Amino acid sequence: MPRIVKAPEERRAEIIETAHRLFREIGYAKCSVDRIIREMGVAKGTFYYYFKSKPDILEAIVDHTLDGIVEMARSVADDPSLPAMAKMAALLSNSHMGDDTSLEVAEMLHDPENRELHELTNIQTVLRLSPILAQIVEQGIGEGVFQVKRPLETIQFLFTGAQFLTDGGIFAFSPSEIRARREVTQTIIEQALGAEPGSFQFMNPIRAVG
Repeated sequence: MPRIVKAPEERRAEIIETAHRLFREIGYAKCSVDRIIREMGVAKGTFYYYFKSKPDILEAIVDHTLDGIVEMARSVADDPSLPAMAKMAALLSNSHMGDDTSLEVAEMLHDPENRELHELTNIQTVLRLSPILAQIVEQGIGEGVFQVKRPLETIQFLFTGAQFLTDGGIFAFSPSEIRARREVTQTIIEQALGAEPGSFQFMNPIRAVG
């Protein structure tokens, strides 16, 4: 049977896709490079041609996930039909930006061996998303729903604090402790942006009882 030769980008994407699927199915810590190679049916040299290690693959997955979040946020911010508060609600509801995939990636980053990558990811998240959120704040100033002098710097300060303090993987907070801090985060955001009290309630929706 002739050997199948794939374009470099196609092969690299296949390795990332296979690794991401296995990380979800059996867990990042339990998934070895050998397991990824066996699953794909390729030589070990093929893997190491594209990636130096398992954390190197995780970094590629993180980059891809963050690219998707930034693209989604940009599409919301640039939508001329939405008012500023609707855009904020679309991006910040439940205090989380992204989909289930981004949550899965966040869980993998909480592994102690990925601490450095976790910190770099948080930095890139703040740097890449803050200008988009600041754009929405500037729109809100024009609409009269926000009153703040330095939108970008304010958003960066708020975003960094929220990213760090509500990250349960860093502080090992319980779910109730994380919820309490998210509620305070909501109040701080409203005050810092000069918004009406309770206008960011979408970040902490009231759960139905029963």
